Amino acid sequence: MKLNYQVPKTTYLSLDTTSTRTKPHAVKPLAQSIRLSVITQFFPPDFAATGQLIEELVRQLGQQGVDVKVFTGQPGYAFQSTSAPAYEQAGLVQIKRSRTSQMWPKRIRGKAINGILFMIRAVLHLLKNCRRRNIVLITTAPPFLPIVGYLAHLLFGMSYICLLYDLYPDIAVELGVISRRHWLTRLWHALNEQVWKHADGIIVLSSAMQERVANRCPEVANKISVIHSWADSNTIVPIPKSKNWFAMKHRLIEPFTVLYSGNLGRCHDVDTMLEAAILLRDEPIQFVCIGNGAKREILIQKVQELGLTNFLFLPYQDRDVLPYSLTACDLSLVSVSPGMDSLVAPSKLYSALSAGRPIAVICPKQAYLNQVIAEAGCGATFENGDAAKLANFIRLLQQDRQTAERMGKAGRRYLQTHFTPEIIAGQYLTVLKQCVFKG
Repeated sequence: MKLNYQVPKTTYLSLDTTSTRTKPHAVKPLAQSIRLSVITQFFPPDFAATGQLIEELVRQLGQQGVDVKVFTGQPGYAFQSTSAPAYEQAGLVQIKRSRTSQMWPKRIRGKAINGILFMIRAVLHLLKNCRRRNIVLITTAPPFLPIVGYLAHLLFGMSYICLLYDLYPDIAVELGVISRRHWLTRLWHALNEQVWKHADGIIVLSSAMQERVANRCPEVANKISVIHSWADSNTIVPIPKSKNWFAMKHRLIEPFTVLYSGNLGRCHDVDTMLEAAILLRDEPIQFVCIGNGAKREILIQKVQELGLTNFLFLPYQDRDVLPYSLTACDLSLVSVSPGMDSLVAPSKLYSALSAGRPIAVICPKQAYLNQVIAEAGCGATFENGDAAKLANFIRLLQQDRQTAERMGKAGRRYLQTHFTPEIIAGQYLTVLKQCVFKG
């Protein structure tokens, strides 16, 4: 049998611009000339990963001297609060929160309507601020938000960069939500091409996404930049389970614990994990799923029907708890459904690397994740449906803790040299400079 692995208190905003990581002399004169507007529907105290990543990004850019203004909505997925300050400022970073509609927030149609209303507010915001900003970074949260950048360009002559977290309508087509030949699919593709052609830059999260966009619209191939997500290795540090209060609280110290932390959504493969858990049901191995998503309740129902006792389901954890919940395991699990490998890039991978635990990835054979895991030497990858090999890998690590420890350390080293907030913010700053000072 061949396995593909190598051994080698909550606050709304934490923009501490006095951080010792960035010295005053490190601020570049060119960065000080960038007046950046960031448009995203989700931002802390929302627990959505995209919002938390954007917060860390703008904090780093602010430390580099970039004047940043974030336009976002009121929290829709927060733990304790349904409202946050309408305005905040920390150093060169300003946060403006618009009123957010929450009509049927758990239904696709409701999310679409809420997103459209936010998009309209974003256009009005740019109308008021177009002369004060010289570049706009537009995220795909919600998926059709980049249209705002295109409108701002047509109406106000603004320069904009598209940050593509996910590729729509391709995901909706792959999931069977809408047909490939539907008029809405064709319209969305046509709009995407116009948005991309007029953008000054396009940022994607993986080489597979880069290839997908370039194939769809070859004219924009030279303006696409691949910039990965990241994790803060100073916040998420390896904690032994024996000293981890979260592991103690949920009785995870003794059993070998396999952790899936994050969205259990339509783009993620939970069936292979379930089949592996069935094979391991009589062994001292515990599966823990932390998070929410469209497949969560379905998975819970299947676990109950099968009478499995080796699953524990927990809700999303507060940001302050993540350093403990992410390290309350012996193995981290990441998954992508078939057909989704070039459409999404799971951000949970990077926090798992930072946690210093080995990683098992369930993904298609051609997925870029195979290369990342192999280069890092931090675990193994398994094709969708190959539950037997996944179960054997879990057994291997359960019996050989030294190998597991070496893999975990290798993954953390790889993150620290490739995917820290400082490294990634520097890559964003390079793209911003190229777009603002292209003349």
